Parts: sequence; C-alpha cells; structure tokens
Amino acid sequence: MYSHASESLIKQAREIQESELLKFYSRLAKLFQVKELSHETLDSLQRLHLILSANKFTRKLPSDLQQRLLLLLSSPAEQLQVLSSAVLRETLPSSGEELNSTQENISQLNTHAASLLISQAGSKAELSSLCARLVHGLEGRPSEGTARSLMFTLPALKSIVTLSPECLTEEHVTILSQRIIDWLRYASIVQGGGASSGGFFTGPRSRQPLPTAELDGSVSGDFFTVLCVGQGFTEDQWMNVYSFSMLRRWLLTYHSGSSSTVDAANRLQLSLSHSYDDRSEVDGSVVSMVSATSSSSRLLPPKERLREKAFQYCQRLIEQCDRKAQKKADTELQKACMAEAVCILDCVCIEEPSLVFRAFPSIKALFGRLSSDLSFARVLLPVAQFYLNHGELAAVDCESVWKLVFGRFPAELFSDPFLSHELLRFLRLNLENLQLRVPEFIRFFPNLLKFLAWDSSAAVEDFVDLLPSLVTEGTAVEMLHTLLDLPCLSATLVLQLRSMSLPISEPSSRGLMSLDAFRNPAFRGLFLFLLRVESGSGHTIDRLSTLHDLLAEAADWPRVVRCAQAVPLLLHIYFNTVVTVADEKLLAHLVLVMLERSSLLINIPSFHKDVHRVFSSHLLKLCKLRPSLVVDQSHELLEFAGTTANVYSKEEVYTHVVWVLGEYLSASSDSRCSVTLITSCFETLEAVLFEITSSAPPPGTLCPAPKVITTLMSALAKLASRSHDLIPRVSLFFSKLRTVARSGLVPWCTDEDDLIAIVTRGEELWSLLKAPGVAQSVLTPPPHIITPRWHRDTNLALPLQLRVLTRLTHSQ
Repeated sequence: MYSHASESLIKQAREIQESELLKFYSRLAKLFQVKELSHETLDSLQRLHLILSANKFTRKLPSDLQQRLLLLLSSPAEQLQVLSSAVLRETLPSSGEELNSTQENISQLNTHAASLLISQAGSKAELSSLCARLVHGLEGRPSEGTARSLMFTLPALKSIVTLSPECLTEEHVTILSQRIIDWLRYASIVQGGGASSGGFFTGPRSRQPLPTAELDGSVSGDFFTVLCVGQGFTEDQWMNVYSFSMLRRWLLTYHSGSSSTVDAANRLQLSLSHSYDDRSEVDGSVVSMVSATSSSSRLLPPKERLREKAFQYCQRLIEQCDRKAQKKADTELQKACMAEAVCILDCVCIEEPSLVFRAFPSIKALFGRLSSDLSFARVLLPVAQFYLNHGELAAVDCESVWKLVFGRFPAELFSDPFLSHELLRFLRLNLENLQLRVPEFIRFFPNLLKFLAWDSSAAVEDFVDLLPSLVTEGTAVEMLHTLLDLPCLSATLVLQLRSMSLPISEPSSRGLMSLDAFRNPAFRGLFLFLLRVESGSGHTIDRLSTLHDLLAEAADWPRVVRCAQAVPLLLHIYFNTVVTVADEKLLAHLVLVMLERSSLLINIPSFHKDVHRVFSSHLLKLCKLRPSLVVDQSHELLEFAGTTANVYSKEEVYTHVVWVLGEYLSASSDSRCSVTLITSCFETLEAVLFEITSSAPPPGTLCPAPKVITTLMSALAKLASRSHDLIPRVSLFFSKLRTVARSGLVPWCTDEDDLIAIVTRGEELWSLLKAPGVAQSVLTPPPHIITPRWHRDTNLALPLQLRVLTRLTHSQ
C-alpha cells in the first residue's frame, strides 16, 4: 500500500479542478520556452504525469504543450525523454491522423520515442504504417543528423516483429533482409570515434583510423562482428550488433519457408562443390571458407543470401570464440555469442539442409573444446540441439553428447537454476524428437529428477509435462520407488553440497549426524544409490528404514518439505500414465509396491497422509480396471488387511484395501474366486474387527475411525451374502455390537454420534442379510444396475414416457 504522504498526493491529483489544470498547462508551456530547462520544469513534468496517471479519464493536452513534449522526446537528456514519453502515453489518442503527426514531429528516434510510437498504434493498419515509415528510414545512406536515430530503428522493428509479424509486407521483408546482409557482412573494419595510433606528433591531420581488434588484442583479420573491439564504433558497426541480436527472430519469422526441390538440389550441389574444392573447410579455417563462398552467394535470392551471410557470420563468431579474451566480461560475452551463433546455425540448417555438412566440422570442434569444462554448460545445450536436429543427416555419433547433457549436467550442476530451467525446457520442446531419435534418454530419469529434488517449486511444472514420457513398462517400478524417495534425494543433495563445502572437522552443528552418515563408508552405498545417474542399478528396499533413520533430522528442512509437497501431484500423473503402458502382471507388482511402501516413507507426517491418499485413490482405480488383481494378489492383500496395526497407522490405505476385498472378491468379478478364498478373507477381516471392537486402542494411538469399522462391517456382509454359511457368524457379531453399545461401555469409540452411526449401519446390514438373495443384489449389484442406460434403451417404455412428459411440460 502507499504511504500516507503518497496517498495525499494522489488524492490532490485526482481532485484538481479544470481551471487549475489549465493554469498549470499555461505555466508549464512558459517553462518550456526557456532555453535551458530548470529543475522546476522537471518537477512540473513529474506533477503533470501524476495528475494524468491518477485519473481514470484520458485527458487531452493543449496542442502547443503537446508539440513541446514531442520535441522533448529528442532531447539529449534522457530524464526529459522518459518524462515526456510517460506523459504522452497518458494523453495521446490512437487516431490515425494524430499518430502520423506524432511520427512526423519526432525529429530523432530513440528508445522512448520508439516505444511511444508502438504503444500509440491502435490497430494493425497503424502498426503497418509505422513499419513502412521505419523501413523507409533504413533505405539509402543515412545523413549525419539521422545516424543516431537509425540505431534505434532496428530495435523498434524487432519489437513490432515480435508483437505482430504480419505488419511487414513482402517488400519490406526483402528490403530489410538486404540491409541486414549489408550490416552483417560489410560493416566498417576500422574503429570509430576518431581513434588514433598515438605518438608525439599526433594531431587532427595526422589521426588515422585504427583497425578493429579481436578479444585477444590482435588485429582483426576479417569482417566486423559483435566480438570485435575498439575505442569507438561507427554507426554501421552498431547496426551490425543490432542485426545480430535480432537475426534469429528474423530468420524464424520470415525465412522459415521451404524451397522447391530443384532449388534445394542446386544449392546442395553448389555446397558440395565448395567443400570438395576448398580444403580449408576440412581444416576448420573459417576465414578461407567465407572468402571462397562470398562471390557465389551474391547470385542467390535474398532469403538464401541472408542464410548464407548468417552462416558465414556465425562461423566467424565461433572462430573468434576460440581466442582467449583479455577481460573476464569478454569471456562471458564469448559464451553468449557462441550460444546464439549455434542457435542461428541450427535455424539456417533446418531451412537449408545442405549447410549441415559445412557447419558440422566447426560444431564438432566446438563440442570437443568445451565438453570438458562445465562452465560452458549453457553453451553446450544449443550444441546438443544442433546434434539432435542434424546428427542423423550428418551420420555422426551423438552418444558422447547425450552422456554429457543427461549425465554430467544434472549430476554436477543440479543447483544451477539457469541450467536447470534451460535443460528442462530443452527436454520439453524436443520431447517427441528425443523419443524418436534418442530413446535412451529415459534411462537417465533418476538423474533428471535431481532438478526436481533440489528446487521442486521451479521444476514441478516441467515434470508435469515430462513425467508421462519417462514412464514405460521397463521403468515403471523403479520410477515409483524414485518418486517416493524424492524427499530423501533432496536431503542427500543438500548433504552432498555441505560435504564439499564443510571440513570433516566441522564443530557440532545442525545436520552433523546426517552429514557424518553421508561420509560414513558403511552407509555410502545407500546415498550413492539415491545419487545414481542411470536407472536399473539395484534397489534399496531392504535398507530403506535405515536410510530414513539417517535422514530423520532432514524432515523439517525447507527444501525437503517443499519437495515432499510436490510428490503427490507427480504420483497422480504417474498412476494415470502407468495404466496406459502396463500389462496385468506389472499392475499386480505395483499393487504390492504400494502396500509395501505405505510404511516405508521418510518421516514427514503430512507426506505420509498425502501419499496414502494417492495410493488409496489409485488402488481403487486399478482394481476397477482389472478386478482380477484382487484374486491374483489376495494373499498379500489379506496379509495387509489382517494386520491390526495398519488400522491405526495406515487408516486411508487400510480402509480402501478392505473395501476392494469386499467389492471384488466374488465369482462375478473373477471366476477363479472360490468359496474357500471368500471364507479365508471373511475370517481375516472378522478377527481384525473383533479385536478392535473388543478392547481399547494401543497406548499412544487414537480410536479407530468410524469409517474403518463400517467398511469392515460392509465387507463382511458382502462376503457373507456370497457364501450363506457365513451369515450366522456376521449376524451374531451385529447383535453383540448392539448389545455392547446399549451397555454404554465402548472403549474403542469415544464419540456418541459415531457410535450411533456404526450401530445403525450394523442394523441395516443385519436386516439385509435376513434375506440373502436381496442382500447380494443390494450389496453387490450387477453392472447393468450400477450403470443404467434406461433412458436410451428403445426396448423399454421409459424413453417413451420421458418424451410424453417432455411434450406435456413444454407444450406451446
């Protein structure tokens, strides 16, 4: 919220009277007539902006004041440019005539004037008119007065291209492409700003322009690029830099159309003749290669010529990046230029496949030079993109690239937020291509999940899209274990970084016990498994409880807690995916994993509840999809349901396991279900229900939830309705339950309303079981009863009745 003083100023600005505003306009116009603008003028402009922006109604300035503000847009003082632009944004309408007048009155284009012009274009027609003016300004040789203005024209056009590419006509595209070619390839190679070679006799007449230099200090030996340095730069050199900054967007927007087969064949032949005739390409000499192709490229159409010049420019940039920069800032510039150059080469080669064979020698050399230094990781991602798109055409081995990108990068740079974002974005954008050409990337999923474990808030959205592609029949089981162990992985990554930064003799502090365990060779195997790079290297199920004990103190670490909160969402996505790829045998295995892992989770109470809720939900879906799973895994399900401790510690999962047994353990669901199996299940559940309703809960635990008891009662009633010999036994239990409830001594239920609900449910089931045939129909109705389609069945009278009622109620 605003402070009291700020609110007071805003209130005054909103309540100003029209007469006072006109006087203020007049006083401000007089201030503009002074040759040198004072601080009072700046304060008045700021006040005018506050008045205009605080009011929701758009005001119109007097014409003389508006003209003065337009002139201020070309002022050498940037503060005046900013203020005048801000005021004009609040006032100028977007009518066509006034927009043209604004464009004509701006004598010199700059950043603020350009943004004002773009913002005031209210339609595509006006934006197209503005584009035409800007493109016209780029034609021909600029005069000295418009040289600086020209430097802001290209960024303005780039903004328009980004917002509305269709505003440029084909003619404009051709003109601008030609200008970009000239700026990229034929910019001046001497320094600007009157650079001198120095010396005692240096004077105005003896000053000679110096050539531009490379980043290592040597004299530049070829055409100017963004990596050439000097004491000053000429206007066309600045345009060279601006052209390079928008080149990729320009190519993607206007030069992505496919050419004819004949033209492609001719260009392929021309490219191959260059590669055979010029041995320097094989040797990696970019300068010689550029010289060899410059003359032939003049014969190409504008689009192909721009691609050729962009190709040459990027090749030269890669060659320049091989030089050792003298300044650290220039080293970072080299990295940025390398990444952009490779991206542009990728765009060019996608549209012109014949260039792949000329580009790959330099790309391969670049990868070989940078792959051992992880500080160039963000540069190597565009290189990997190039290999992915063109490696098959060039018939090169890409295995080392994928081992680096999916192996070393996540393992060693998981804490780099920029690399994490860019690598996950690379995966999302290229998912289909990777599945087709690099299917082995799936085996690196334990490594990729390190990004999620380290910063789940930033990476969870990416993995919502990526996870379905990582779940296959071969990875399903290990993936489930890995997702459940994700909080443990998060804690292990924290310990890994602490282990590298803290000495072994660090005094006692928080986390030291887990850090000691991480450094202990006896437990090293557990942590190394969590930190594995590839899947299929064993499991830790036998020692998970040990691992959870070692990481007990990590349960409240913020990074671990955030990671645990992301797991339930990913589990939902996992189960929704796995049912589409798994066979019945795999689904049966997953049911066992869910039962086993429900008690093997890191000690975060909320995490336990969330995972149990997900398990319960998807256990029902799996059994509904494949009812035979209940018979297949009946032994394990009965073992889980027969453990009384699960009633108190895994209430959610236990309730759903009992419901599944009562619902699907029947001959109608699976013909293999025998009376013996039904009786065995009945006896198991009966023993648990008798135990929990005949004594108080164990010390330190709450009373069993009413839902658990009523689910057990319903399951027993369902089983008894399928085997009538069991009906007397369950009826006897219901009668005892009513008697105990009336006596008032019920240690297993402290809430009276819950007890009434349980007894009422027992009486309902008891009444049903008195008529076994009715009980089976009610408790286990056939499928056509559960999902009726009577309103669509033309053989029944109901559709006819509905039509008659509709006509009666909607009669005209």
